[in-house]
Amino acid sequence: MRVDSGDKIFFTLVLSLMLAGLAIFSSAALGLLARSNDSVSKDILLQIGLGLVLGFIALLIVRALPLAQLKRYIPTIYGVTLFLTALVFVPHIGFHSGGATRWINLGFTTVQPSEFLKIGFVLALAWWLAPRARQLSEPKKGLLPFIVMLAVPSALLLLQPNTSTMLLVLITGAVMYFAAGAPWRDFGILLLGLVLMLGVVVAVRPYVLERVKTFVDPSANSLSSGYQIQQSLIAVGSGGLLGKGLGQSVEKFNYLPEPDGDSVFAVFAEETGFIGAIVLISLFLALAARGIVIAGDSTDLFGGLITLGFSVMIIIQAFVNIGAMLGVIPLTGQPLPFVSHGGTALLATLIMCGFILNVANHRKA
Repeated sequence: MRVDSGDKIFFTLVLSLMLAGLAIFSSAALGLLARSNDSVSKDILLQIGLGLVLGFIALLIVRALPLAQLKRYIPTIYGVTLFLTALVFVPHIGFHSGGATRWINLGFTTVQPSEFLKIGFVLALAWWLAPRARQLSEPKKGLLPFIVMLAVPSALLLLQPNTSTMLLVLITGAVMYFAAGAPWRDFGILLLGLVLMLGVVVAVRPYVLERVKTFVDPSANSLSSGYQIQQSLIAVGSGGLLGKGLGQSVEKFNYLPEPDGDSVFAVFAEETGFIGAIVLISLFLALAARGIVIAGDSTDLFGGLITLGFSVMIIIQAFVNIGAMLGVIPLTGQPLPFVSHGGTALLATLIMCGFILNVANHRKA
């Protein structure tokens, strides 16, 4: 079996983003050298080992799995991802940082189980939607159980709190729901529910309201809540057309918070300029577009929904990160797929790509 036999174009795009991501991350991580007690070599090794190497192996394994047989295990897979996500609340297992409890402490590193919850959710929703596509017009068989499916992971993510991942799951779920044939009547109901829930979140989570205020007027608190977006815009703007050169960013040294994480796109835009930023954005757009084409060519609704769900999830996450760095949307903390620090996130993204290649291998002739 050839590793690229699922879809050569999609596989090439994945490889391109993997290699570009490693180069961008390595350059951005150098900014940590100016900060005390940061182990750049450890971060890069974990990114390569846990993210790239293990992730690529996982991609090849998932690429070869028989999806028809996998269906019977999806409820168990989803249950395991929910259980792992809930483990973060167990004392001495969960790891608390920055006002959030989102990680499991493994001693030598931490993992973020919500990244695997994304995978479990898309698989479970596709498994549930596929045989019920013609029944979704009935609220008791469509909208109501769909809301329950959204509520369970949302509750776990809100408790962490991880609002941005919760919204990512909700939007991806809604796209899959309507792609499966749900009536547009349900759109207004779901939109109203989302608005009400966001209102509650803003009311009980002061940091969310602060981010909204910063988005509206980033210059109001340029040394506190608006500091990251101010520095990000300086980095992006100073890159000009062609950038300062890979590795030559100034903002990553002592200025930009998390230069290898949330702010990695700003560092990349400073080093490669407008041209480099457009190339990276184009790669993400091409990856998503190819994924959607593969979804449309799927031989069954189950495979099509899996591919659509993962394609939408990757592209939304990418543009949420990029949009936040450009001041187009409020800061969210979402990592940039393939690029940002976080071996768990890279591993999960490559598993998603493995499922897309799997479906591509069994699409219509």
